[in-house]
Amino acid sequence: MRTEPTADGGVPVERWGADLYGDPCAGCGYAWSLTPHEAVRFLGTLPARFRELLEGCTGDERHPELSWGATAYVCHVADNLRAWAEGLGAGLRLGREVPVPGYDPDLLAQARRYHRIEPAAALWSLERAATAWTEAVLAALERDVVLLHAARGVQRAQDVARNNAHDAFHHVRDVERILAFDASAR
Repeated sequence: MRTEPTADGGVPVERWGADLYGDPCAGCGYAWSLTPHEAVRFLGTLPARFRELLEGCTGDERHPELSWGATAYVCHVADNLRAWAEGLGAGLRLGREVPVPGYDPDLLAQARRYHRIEPAAALWSLERAATAWTEAVLAALERDVVLLHAARGVQRAQDVARNNAHDAFHHVRDVERILAFDASAR
């Protein structure tokens, strides 16, 4: 984890967003200038985009430079959206800054056995997570919800919208790379 001290000299906060990935993101081209509502609209297209990409996939497709297979990235995006929707939902219900824990995506992938999940199941999960996330983000934007992430520090609803859109956009690119590699290897 790359960290720098906070402005007030407090506990280090994990670098994130454009500060870490660049603007646009060096790995996927994501532009951090998206408004939160544009990020929500993008996430609304996500289940259909992944459904299109996974059409005919077995779930075993891999790329030697990437940690997971195509289906695993869909599972990760679904779990990430679900986790952030949960935090935003707590913020909405409690009406105050809510602490949210971070998580290790590799440990979660191992615990959930992403490599064994069928593409159809991953897509089903993503559709539900994207719906819950959209509802939570829109309500959180309206009420200016603020979360206190264990590693990233203060995360306003608009930060969550942009960060989650980047994560999803980046992993769409990963799945595209996996499938292109798989097609060229046949």
